[in-house]
Amino acid sequence: MSATPNAQAAPDARAQFLAVLAESLQQQSFVKLVLARHVGSEADLQRITAKPLTVKGTPSLQFVHRYKTRDITRNLPLEQAQAQIGEWLPGAFRNAHLLTLADEVQLEFSKKGKPMLHRNAAQQVRQAAGDEHDREKKRYLELSRPFLHDLGVTDRQQALIPAMSRKWKQINKFIEVFSHAFTSVALPTEQPVRVADFGSGKGYLTFAIHDYLCNTQQRQAQVTGVELRADMVELCNAAAGRLEHPGLVFEQGDVRSVVPAEIDVMIALHACDIATDYAIHTGIRTGAAIIMCSPCCHKQIRPQLHSPGLLKPMLQYGLHLGQQAEMLTDSLRALYLEACGYEVKVFEFISLEHTSKNKMILATRRREAGDPSALLAKIAELKAFYGVTEHCLETLLRADGLIAG
Repeated sequence: MSATPNAQAAPDARAQFLAVLAESLQQQSFVKLVLARHVGSEADLQRITAKPLTVKGTPSLQFVHRYKTRDITRNLPLEQAQAQIGEWLPGAFRNAHLLTLADEVQLEFSKKGKPMLHRNAAQQVRQAAGDEHDREKKRYLELSRPFLHDLGVTDRQQALIPAMSRKWKQINKFIEVFSHAFTSVALPTEQPVRVADFGSGKGYLTFAIHDYLCNTQQRQAQVTGVELRADMVELCNAAAGRLEHPGLVFEQGDVRSVVPAEIDVMIALHACDIATDYAIHTGIRTGAAIIMCSPCCHKQIRPQLHSPGLLKPMLQYGLHLGQQAEMLTDSLRALYLEACGYEVKVFEFISLEHTSKNKMILATRRREAGDPSALLAKIAELKAFYGVTEHCLETLLRADGLIAG
């Protein structure tokens, strides 16, 4: 371990380790368990690692049995998994390394079977003292917020439902990103913040941003979730009514059919293909101060893409060609936003561990827009280099006169 651990030799060291394990599973702070120094009867078994997952709504542990030439995966519900780990220690393994969100614990058995418990004391001190900056970062949204229970993220005791842990991380990261963007722009305080969320789905992020604006920022907010599926619109409007979220409404439609006159914040996460372009165009046209997009399904550019001579050996592979088309599509989107007077960041929104659609294009409006002619000339060179003749966002912006024709 990186820090000097405290070691405790005691008859109940094994019991203490299993108690820490049980507590981490109960509090949903379990991260990983590694069982090593195999002494059991299975030939070629080297180690077992365990990670949390949910199987058909049941909190479980996934055990990966690593052999010399293969891996075998087995999923067990938590209660059964705990019993199995207890059986393995020390009969099959003499070393267990447990990592939780708050602790790092290692159980070792000597050749005579004497247990020894190691705890990462330095980490415990840091956790007890707390890093105020990190602590604040985790508090953009509290699990106690009523909408989280209504939407099935938390239970009646306001505890996170394990199956929703990934969604919870996505919601928190989204609010963190939005918070930084919101504090960087100067929106008038005398009028409500106007937000449009295109493709709002079940409303997790729509409720979250309304809650954050009203409860954390103490601002009035008019938030509209736009969703094609009528059942989702009905579900979310009913929840908004029950939870008394004034100024939060959901409408049936998409980014082409619902066209607000003015928006302060435009959100479109996972809008497929050119729907992202329509969403960005709507944000620019309505003068949005913040534009947040997480694009996916890049289809328009790839058929147009001609491999430049130097890149042909690399782009002869379909996977690389697709990645290049995706990078080019989103780079052009970012550059057009810059040309329209926005500061733009492109970054990983959330770890690939939680979602495969993890890119975020974040644009905040500059106070003063510069001359975009030089940037537009570079965009033209980039398009010519790849043989691109049409980009949906460019077509929409030119049609409205938002960039030079």
